[in-house]
Amino acid sequence: MSERQPVLTTQKRDHSEAAAQEAARTTLPASRRPPRWSDRRLRDAWFLLSVLLLGMLTILVLANTVSSQRGQVTPAQSGTPPVSVTKTPSTTSSPIMATGEFREYPFPQSNSQVMRLAVDHEGRLWMGEMGRNALAVFDPRTQAFQEITPPHGRYGIMGIQVAADDTIWFAEQYANYIGHYLPTTRQFHLYPLPTITTPDPSNAGKTLTLPSAPNDLALDSHGDVWFAEFNVDRLGRLDPRTGRMQHYTVAGDRTAQQLAPYGVTVDPQGMVWFTEMGAQRIGRLDPATGRVQYFPLPGVHVPLMEIASDAHGAIWVTSFSSGLLLELNPRSGAVTSYYASLTGADPGGLYGLAVTSSGDVWVTILAENALARLDAATHRFVYYRVPTENSGPLALVAGADQTLWFTETDKIGMLRP
Repeated sequence: MSERQPVLTTQKRDHSEAAAQEAARTTLPASRRPPRWSDRRLRDAWFLLSVLLLGMLTILVLANTVSSQRGQVTPAQSGTPPVSVTKTPSTTSSPIMATGEFREYPFPQSNSQVMRLAVDHEGRLWMGEMGRNALAVFDPRTQAFQEITPPHGRYGIMGIQVAADDTIWFAEQYANYIGHYLPTTRQFHLYPLPTITTPDPSNAGKTLTLPSAPNDLALDSHGDVWFAEFNVDRLGRLDPRTGRMQHYTVAGDRTAQQLAPYGVTVDPQGMVWFTEMGAQRIGRLDPATGRVQYFPLPGVHVPLMEIASDAHGAIWVTSFSSGLLLELNPRSGAVTSYYASLTGADPGGLYGLAVTSSGDVWVTILAENALARLDAATHRFVYYRVPTENSGPLALVAGADQTLWFTETDKIGMLRP
């Protein structure tokens, strides 16, 4: 456990924060300092995820070099219920195509590189522009964008959520902090995270200092902020009322990154769920006890990405390859897999994931330039092709009136089915 107070933007940057930022800089690919990528749309979308995964896999290799005990957990935390896997039957029938009302809104400038989206109670969309080191907001009523530079930002805003009071929480992965933005006062509060030290496999006798690398975050019903610490195999919990942080280790080795927790969500019972890129399983943390329980996914050999809970407590997960959407029943441990493909061929990765208030599950399919809705009755996907060719749909969020908002390369897209 640790306790940290927020750092206000009116304060000077202290040496520990500067060190954390320098450590983050050493772990980034050259294309992040600052990114200088091609303007070609589909290539941009794929390149963004490729760089992201390359950085993740590099850290996994580092972990395997310094530790041979991969994927272990402490006995007090481990728990693996029986699990069964159901695969939806393959079909050669034609895909179910649908049309809806699409609208697209170009960003004022290129190279936006948005990873995730959130919608506030006024219908405005909030996002981190990794390519421009900005916290951005888009108002559909005025069709206007506003960009705000986060304090000490390092092109790393990943997870983002809107609180009940319409303030904005975000994870700055490379600057190694959790940020809180108050739109009414335009003030930021920063909650720095600790760094870790690990042996440098390229230089015997030397060490590397790495950021905790917060990735995704979620808010529970009490307003606490939960976040995945990608580099240190931990989940973090921040109490905004006190600034106090707690850290829950999800791997046995506290000095080496092994499992790479990525996505985070909170179910209706207050349980915290997360995906791991370094192991094909889903984790659940009980906040009352700190106990972590794991749900393995037999036959799944792909990196797990976004995670969401529906109103009934079912857990949904997208994968970065094979067009695979997973559904986990927490009560029985049963896992159902659904394959999304317009052409019948392997479409590559699903990334964006949204569960609407009506219970519909939506995903983005980058390579096939489409959004897809899972029809619960038929277990088949209904596809909506994005009008702009090679748009690269990535992030996805459900708005009011079942409207879907998604990011394209340098555009915001809207679908009203």
